[in-house]
Order: sequence, then structure tokens, then C-alpha cells
Amino acid sequence: MTGWLFALVQTLCVVLFAPFLAGWVKWIKCKLQNRQGPAPWQPYRDLWRLSKKQVVLADVASPIFRAAPYIVFGATVVAASVLPIVSTQLPTAALADVIVLVGIFALTRFFLALAGMDVGTSFGGMGSSREVTLSSLAEPALLMTFFTLAMTVSSTNLSSAVAYLSQAHFTLAPSLIFSFMALLLVAVAETGRIPIDNPATHLELTMIHEAMILEYSGRHLLLMEWAAMLKLTLYSILIVNLIVPWGISLTLEPQAIALATVSVLGKLLVLGVLLAVSETSQAKMRLFRAPQYLGMAFILSLLGMMSHIILEVR
Repeated sequence: MTGWLFALVQTLCVVLFAPFLAGWVKWIKCKLQNRQGPAPWQPYRDLWRLSKKQVVLADVASPIFRAAPYIVFGATVVAASVLPIVSTQLPTAALADVIVLVGIFALTRFFLALAGMDVGTSFGGMGSSREVTLSSLAEPALLMTFFTLAMTVSSTNLSSAVAYLSQAHFTLAPSLIFSFMALLLVAVAETGRIPIDNPATHLELTMIHEAMILEYSGRHLLLMEWAAMLKLTLYSILIVNLIVPWGISLTLEPQAIALATVSVLGKLLVLGVLLAVSETSQAKMRLFRAPQYLGMAFILSLLGMMSHIILEVR
């Protein structure tokens, strides 16, 4: 029961921390651009404001449009509950399979794209089309990255992979270097960050994620925005726990959990600073160049797998 209780508390903490991480990245970007900017906790105020607003629905909205925010948010919370965040010995570790995780993300994208097309607006359909096109290029690269990692650690379970990497000697394995580079590129595309998408844009013709949720308001928009922040947090946790796994707890002892929590929080804040620096130093690329960007991610993941087969398999 202690393990299940801790898993529940960990999931709740990640869900509540997600808006702060999004606000932290935005605050750092404002400081780098010599602007005052909102406080890192501003997303909490925005979500609270949305919770008080009335839901406005189009006359032609179907039940899918009404249910999509709850499905997207709920599926993202399920993904958060299976990730190894501060410990690899949780009872939910058996569910932390990379294929299951990619499937959960695909489920959220499917209903998000359906909701964007449901009302029949031009911007919603355009955003859904772009989202599905990019996902068809990003998912193979992500799966190839995870398969290379699975060949290295002999398991598709994320908890086993993180535990293996945290105990292994530090080596610059070519397969892991290429795979982690591909993971970084895919994470930027999947979370809608610059240079693929701009979460702060107000120009409809360049929107991808925002175009699909233009017709939402009130608590429905709250759930969609919160799910996007949570997805950014989950990819950030994946990156820090796979690339820099040291510090994660391999037990459920209170002292080890406390040290692992501080370690993960510190790494997430540092990653947020690096993301802000990256977005400040480059501009959003044209949409027609996005396939080249994701093609590079797939090539890197393929190089990682080939490097493992040719150089590391004995």
C-alpha cells in the first residue's frame, strides 16, 4: 500500500508542477530578452481564471468535441503515473513500457485532432492536418530511439532502463549519443516548442497546437492547456532521467526519495533554462522545413541503432 500511495502522490505532484515548469521557461525567456515578463506561477492564475469562465460550445459540436478535453487530460495523467520520476521501484513500474507510453501519446493526439476538425472551422482543420503530419514523422523516430535503448538495456520497460543507466559506468556509447540527440529533437516537436511551433504565437497561419483548441473555452480550454503543460513536463522528465539518470532512487526509503526529488527538480529547472536559451537563440522555422527537421531525428535514431548493432553487440 505504501508503494501505491507514493505513486499516487508522485503523479499528483507532477500534475501540479507542470504549470510551474511552463511558467519557469517563459520567465527565463523574458529575462534573456530583457523583458519583465510574468512570474513563473502565472500559469496557475491563468488556469484558475479559465476555471471560472463559462463553456461556450458551437451548435454543431458533437459529443467528441465535448469529451476530448477530458480524454486528452486523463490520458496524459495516466502517462505521468507510469513514468519513473524519482524512483524505479514503484508498483506502476510494470506499466512503464515504452510502447505503451507512445500509444498513450498517440491516443491524446488522435482525440485532439478529431476535436480540431469536429466543429468544421478552417483553422481547426489546418491545425489537425499539421499535427497528424508531424506526428507521422515524429513517432517512428521516437520508437526507433526507444528500441535502441531497449537493445542496450535488454528491456522495453522504462523503469528497468533508468535503473540500468543509473548503475552503469559512464561511457560515451555512440548508440546512446545518437539516440538521445534524436530524443531531444522529437521532444521539441512533440511539445510544440520553437523551432517547430511557437506556444506564444498569435498568428493563426503559423499555429499547430493552438489552432486545434481555438474553439475551446472555460474548463475545456483549461484541461487542454494543462495537458499541453503536462506533456512538456513528461518529455522533460524522460530526457533528464534517461540522459542524466544519476540521482534517481532505486528504493522507496524516505531519505533516498527526498534526495531523488531534489535531484530531479534541479535537473528539470536546468533543462528549462536550456530550453529557454535554445528558443531565444533561434526563430521558428517554416512549416515546410519541419519534415527535414524530423527526418534528421529519424536518421539520428537509425544511426543509433546501427551503431549498437555494428559496434556494441558482441
